[in-house]
Amino acid sequence: MADVTAAAGTDNRVTLAAFRVGSGVYALDVVHVREVVRWQSVTPLPKAPRLIDGVIDLRGAVVPVVDLGRVLGGAAVVAAPTARIAIVEENGLVLGLAVDAALEVISVDVTALEDPPALATQAGYDAARAVVRRPDSGPVLVLSLEYILESVYRSALTHQQVAHSEPPASEGQQGDAA
Repeated sequence: MADVTAAAGTDNRVTLAAFRVGSGVYALDVVHVREVVRWQSVTPLPKAPRLIDGVIDLRGAVVPVVDLGRVLGGAAVVAAPTARIAIVEENGLVLGLAVDAALEVISVDVTALEDPPALATQAGYDAARAVVRRPDSGPVLVLSLEYILESVYRSALTHQQVAHSEPPASEGQQGDAA
């Protein structure tokens, strides 16, 4: 059975916040979602890992913003009237996830959560921890916040490896430019 936190109590329901990223609908367990804020300008961080767009000032706290479109291997989220930043928290780490739109809050019975297809998980796909099928629309993938964080960490390692592999400019090359 998919590993998603059930809501408190004995009703065996889980509450999910659904977002649109590109043409897909994705969700996160609301246990991890602090709030969803309107799009605001993101201040770039020089030499930051590629998945970190920059930071925002959220009521006096500096919050890093990660582009969920790029984390999922698609196009970057662009500033638009519907674009939002979902403020999430995992193990004390707070970050913003840029999404194309916030859609709805979904309450589903835990039995409606299905594991991702076996072929996908056997091939190493671990972005989604569950799938929710809905009768009137396409499936909703319940994302793993751990996967998102691991993707950011991997992009940081790749970024550091590239930065360290670039040869420093020699003194002769610097002198030729003058």
